[in-house]
Amino acid sequence: MSKVLSCWKCGNKIENIIFPMSRREECDACNADLHVCVMCKEYDGRGGCNEPRAEHVSDTEKANFCDYFSVSGKEFAQSQDHKAKQAKAKLAALFGDEPESDVAASNDNSELTPAQIAEQKLRDLLGD
Repeated sequence: MSKVLSCWKCGNKIENIIFPMSRREECDACNADLHVCVMCKEYDGRGGCNEPRAEHVSDTEKANFCDYFSVSGKEFAQSQDHKAKQAKAKLAALFGDEPESDVAASNDNSELTPAQIAEQKLRDLLGD
């Protein structure tokens, strides 16, 4: 059985999940765990569970081994951060650029001064 879901953290559409859902399932966009209390139909929205036989889970946003887990199918809204990243990726694709990776950008420029970063960007732009 396969359903279309949305990620509880970023709102990204998640397709081709095989049920019962594995504890190791993650969102392709933000790598958030999906077998979490927040995505369960028994989750009460206040950090608790409506299933009286379920064990207490201290972190409702981390993967767990709950035997009573059942996907709620609730539609989660996309976060502003995720929407901004999607918009930047679309804009980059429009102009034929590669979308900038957050990790690559922070690692490459961590030892450079702002002037060196600006010079590097200018050289990349001009092809020198």
